[in-house]
Amino acid sequence: MPSLDFYQRFLGFEVQGSASAEYSILKNGDAVIAINSHSVLFRPIIRCGSIPARAGLGVEIVLKVADVEGAYRTAKKSGWPVSDLALQPWGLRYFRLVDPDGYYVGVTSGHTS
Repeated sequence: MPSLDFYQRFLGFEVQGSASAEYSILKNGDAVIAINSHSVLFRPIIRCGSIPARAGLGVEIVLKVADVEGAYRTAKKSGWPVSDLALQPWGLRYFRLVDPDGYYVGVTSGHTS
């Protein structure tokens, strides 16, 4: 699963467990995410319209980290495309990247220091 590698290598998450080969739980500090393989995610359970061409269309995942500058350095050093780390109009230092499944991932410290 490309996203499993992405969250580990570029954002410092660690695998906490796997319910199956298609489902993993990752953790970084207080942030916990679960990743399913595409084969599981796109099984029709309930049909609510069509699935967008890009899985992450319209979704942004915001991760609050203890050290946003350190997370930014790690992400930049990895070579993965990232936005600039900047103070946003809503008052938080923040940067963005897009994971392999097309989800926008915002990373912030959650405070304005």
